[in-house]
Amino acid sequence: MKELVGTEAVKREVAVREKKGLGIREVLLIGILLAAGAVLKFFVGSVINFGMKPNFIIAMYCLVILLIRPRFIEAAIIGLLSGAICQFFPGQPYINFASELVGALAMCLLIRLPLERIKLPVKTVFCAFVSTLASGFSFIGIMYLMYYTGVDITPTPLAIFMAIIFGTATINAVIVQILYVPLKLALKINDDKR
Repeated sequence: MKELVGTEAVKREVAVREKKGLGIREVLLIGILLAAGAVLKFFVGSVINFGMKPNFIIAMYCLVILLIRPRFIEAAIIGLLSGAICQFFPGQPYINFASELVGALAMCLLIRLPLERIKLPVKTVFCAFVSTLASGFSFIGIMYLMYYTGVDITPTPLAIFMAIIFGTATINAVIVQILYVPLKLALKINDDKR
């Protein structure tokens, strides 16, 4: 763009700054979806309880990571926040910090894989399913590691854990797929520009 100053033309340049960090819109979306996951975990988890309650917080952080496409450090923070929210519910204390961190980082990595041949609904379901498995298996691994190193905890039998993890992964994949399209449209997110 040129602007005339006196008798000479002066070229003005507009500097575009690269976006660093999450904006207020993304932070609000994270808070709202994690709160929704906590409410689902509390109410649905009180009805469905086989020694361990399904964790809908995982579905919500998978959904938010899919929608806002955070950097790895931001995904790690989302995972740690999710782990902190899980501390308000009964269960093994502190293990969720690590398991939700692993799940969030897995989701962040999976959505970046070049899976162009896989259509969006399948990719969304696949990423949420695998991320839930990553979180669940890391939870089991840490819990049994603590048990075998002498920590005073009573682990749930492995067969029950497997049923819960695969059941939760399936439910989470369905929840993420059902909610992704309406939220993407409401937030005016265009997948082609990503």
